[in-house]
Amino acid sequence: MTEPILFGARSTANDVLEGLDLKGRTFLLTGCNSGLGAETLRALTSHGGHVIGLARSLEQAREACARAGGSTTPVACDLGDVASVVAAAETVRALGRPLDAIIANAGVMAPAKLELRYGVEQQFFINHLAHFLLVNRLVDLVPERTGRIVVVSSDAGVNQAPREGIQFDNLDGHRGYKPLAFYGQSKLANSLFARELSRRLADRGILVNSLHPGAVRTSLTRSMGFPFTLIIPVARLFMRSVEQGAATQTFLAANPLVDGITGGYWEDCKVAQGHPLLEDAAFAQRLWTVSEDLLRPHVGAVG
Repeated sequence: MTEPILFGARSTANDVLEGLDLKGRTFLLTGCNSGLGAETLRALTSHGGHVIGLARSLEQAREACARAGGSTTPVACDLGDVASVVAAAETVRALGRPLDAIIANAGVMAPAKLELRYGVEQQFFINHLAHFLLVNRLVDLVPERTGRIVVVSSDAGVNQAPREGIQFDNLDGHRGYKPLAFYGQSKLANSLFARELSRRLADRGILVNSLHPGAVRTSLTRSMGFPFTLIIPVARLFMRSVEQGAATQTFLAANPLVDGITGGYWEDCKVAQGHPLLEDAAFAQRLWTVSEDLLRPHVGAVG
């Protein structure tokens, strides 16, 4: 696997799109209304792309699209609500547009208290399962040979996940809830999903990659409790800007330098070292099967 080296930690979303004309290309983006999503939305539309912007409510999606300007379609998608995810997928399908890239960007980080969605700890559900469902409902709209799927993960999936990677017997947190460990677990699941999806779509030539955006000054940490509320204001002084944080996902979604590279875990617009379990194909396949099993009672077939 060979990766480009033209961009790095200081690159911005504008930098990685410089000179590119995205007119005629359609991008689907979750979490378009804040942080990395809002900057990715702005960057793609400013270079001529059409972005289908998904946010928790239609009002949030409309406001985000209006702020970004350019060519957009706002869509409501509450990732904590199966019916909303399914409805969003149907709304997107009804547009009749091919999806040149899907960017699974939205997420929740380390809420202080355990909360469940459909019997599953909410970070695992929102960050992984909801995107697993959404992407599988839309993947047939992604063009063969040119389409891309980008899954925003985190180095928490490498450094904070439980020792066994995914606690398949504790997805509801009944054995004890540790906010950062469960966040790391959900982010590892993101990267494992991308790796397995890249294998399944290899024959169609669709590129699927995951990434760590870096430590970025966004509102993602708003749900974190004590003692992080004391640490974060200081840590933010050393974090990268939102424009820099959005660079890698924007690069993976639209830059031609990514052509031919799939199944990677990226950081700073380069392939990086991910969790060792990313090399365990059987583990990734197990996560896929468990994800289908968890969703089946609520949606039937995932795809």
